[in-house]
Amino acid sequence: MTWTANSGLATLVILFLWRVDEIAEACSCSPAHPQQAFCNSDVVIKAKVVGRHAVDVGNDIYGNPVKQIKYDLKQIKMFKGPTQDFDAVYTPPISALCGVTLENDGKEYLITGKLETDGTMHVTLCDFIHPWEALSATQKKSLTQRYEMGCDCKITRCTSIPCMISGPAECLWTDWVIERTVNGGQAKHFACVKRSDDSCAWYRGEASPKKDFLDIEDP
Repeated sequence: MTWTANSGLATLVILFLWRVDEIAEACSCSPAHPQQAFCNSDVVIKAKVVGRHAVDVGNDIYGNPVKQIKYDLKQIKMFKGPTQDFDAVYTPPISALCGVTLENDGKEYLITGKLETDGTMHVTLCDFIHPWEALSATQKKSLTQRYEMGCDCKITRCTSIPCMISGPAECLWTDWVIERTVNGGQAKHFACVKRSDDSCAWYRGEASPKKDFLDIEDP
């Protein structure tokens, strides 16, 4: 009996540790340039957070209620998406499941997310969600035109030297190897746009005394 009890307890411990490990590894996102986040999203809005609630959104396969966090919004501007205003976004309840935490104090955010079949907007840590006041002038301006102009281009993230592009319709994103951050100069001040010959190049948003396009040669 003692062996059986200990064996059962060991099994429960193993299952618990497996579940914890599964949750810990559940949220994994590859860093994306703001333009990539814009192009890959169904909805991109500027909004103010005005409320927060835990809500039931259905049941899992075992019949247990599934909860999500609902953030009430006041939409300020739509940059991409359907012709409707969004008054809320939904996100998983914890960060281990890629849940997003937003400040419920009227702060304005740029929010990118996915549109569900029921017309609701859902966001995770893999989406680009940033306080509006922290965005650069280029990022704000690019939301209305330049990012969309470059959606046919491919942004390739450089993680180590050497790195290169595989074709002319790509822009090499080097913030990580140069500045050790994904929120560096190219993320803040450049958009990857298509040129008249169908090649793609980094375009600097703010006025530059030297040139508008940034040329990065392959090593």
